[in-house]
Amino acid sequence: MSGKIKYTNEPMGEPKVIQDFLPSPEELAFRDEDVKITITLSKKSVEFFKSAAARGDTQYQRMIRRLLDAYVDAHAGVPARGAPRVRARGVRAG
Repeated sequence: MSGKIKYTNEPMGEPKVIQDFLPSPEELAFRDEDVKITITLSKKSVEFFKSAAARGDTQYQRMIRRLLDAYVDAHAGVPARGAPRVRARGVRAG
């Protein structure tokens, strides 16, 4: 810092009260309801996610959960949080 701040006892004028516009802590800590399951994955899949998680400084289980959530959102017609919307390919009549 370049120097000390000198505070004075001067009038501040007419203070104006503003409406609270910040979201509540509950809104900031958005969390979906989780369900614990047991799943068997291939070794190469787990190694891939562990490696990617280490590079991205995150947890591999969280990456898998986000991938599954994005897949569900894409197929349910709901845009995934933080991901670009992907258009579904047209289905050809067989």
